[in-house]
Amino acid sequence: MKKSVLLLILIFSTSFSIGQTKSEDIVNNFFKEYPKNPSKAIDEMYATNPWTSRIKDGIEQIKNEVGKYTIDYIGKYYGNELIAKKQFSESLILYSYLVKYDRQPMRFIFKLYKPNDKWTLYEFSIDSSIDEEIEQAAKLYNLDLDKKN
Repeated sequence: MKKSVLLLILIFSTSFSIGQTKSEDIVNNFFKEYPKNPSKAIDEMYATNPWTSRIKDGIEQIKNEVGKYTIDYIGKYYGNELIAKKQFSESLILYSYLVKYDRQPMRFIFKLYKPNDKWTLYEFSIDSSIDEEIEQAAKLYNLDLDKKN
């Protein structure tokens, strides 16, 4: 009995520590907590980086911003969709997510960095001007007019 309990603990702790080494885990954990408690989701995400103690005011600004995303202000939250994932090197990656609300889409950008063996949040930003980029992408100079449909 003791051996099986010890084995289960060993398996669980090993899979937990392996799971924490993936960059996606930070983003997935954020979006798991975000619908329930946006402020806590932000705190947990920033807790992955010990250097963020130097930017507490900036973190509070982001928490205040998402705190405004109430049903009365921006409508109901419907989830998220990955827009882009760009890996610049083995140690730097960017995730861009569409965050769906009744009134408008938002974009959350996560920049993650792995200085040694563990991914941390490097930078997080919120962007509400995604519609401007969509309009720019539809400009004639961005379209492949030679392409036959």
